[in-house]
Amino acid sequence: MRKIALFFAMLFCIPMITACSASEQAPEAPVVTQQLLGSPVYIQIFKEERKLELYAKMGNEFRLVNSFPICNFSGGLGPKRREGDFKSPEGFYSVDVRQLKPNSKYYRAINIGFPNDYDKAQGYSGAYLMIHGECKSVGCYAMTNDYMDEIYRYVEAAFAYGQAQVNISIYPFRMTEQNLQRHRNSSHISFWRQLKPGYDYFAKNRQPPAVTVSNGQYVLTRPVTGSGQPTQYASTVDTNPSTSNKALTIVK
Repeated sequence: MRKIALFFAMLFCIPMITACSASEQAPEAPVVTQQLLGSPVYIQIFKEERKLELYAKMGNEFRLVNSFPICNFSGGLGPKRREGDFKSPEGFYSVDVRQLKPNSKYYRAINIGFPNDYDKAQGYSGAYLMIHGECKSVGCYAMTNDYMDEIYRYVEAAFAYGQAQVNISIYPFRMTEQNLQRHRNSSHISFWRQLKPGYDYFAKNRQPPAVTVSNGQYVLTRPVTGSGQPTQYASTVDTNPSTSNKALTIVK
């Protein structure tokens, strides 16, 4: 009788354990992601991790849609400085619908707009630096075609629904103080410290940072004032998130 009771107890418990495990492992419902298609988007790239993060606006903040492994990039850490150095850019870029390349020879592509105003101020040279498919890179950020499909679809839909410019922030690594200390002896450390306020702003506010170029340096800016002029500041502070969709650096 004791064995029979134990048998029925096991039959009763197994479905409960299975249901609990399934609940814990259930992925986010796809409908949530689909609802974000057409929302404003924002992209962050981290070279060292070989990650491209795609965000979409949900309510008053930008939420991670997906994190994609970068299939290939060239030149290691540090900014691109001259045509032919095979480096992939770092910094703050802004793209509009004209920079989408649906029929690129590398499947589909988004021209990030190198050189931007900062790059020009440094005398850097180069052109046609892309995020694209085909997993081949000479200075670009190459993705698999499947991943590029999803990235391109969100960016294209954001433009179709009225986003004027999509901001792309490209970092050598996550701009924590620990990582900066780890790379403190790099010749690029002063440049990387210019990128940190933008990284910190997004981490804190979940809004893309507004960045301009002043005296050849990246500067995080406050929202535009009544006088029509942005207020510059050098470190992360609270700002009005309603300005979050403005361009980071205008690519001419």
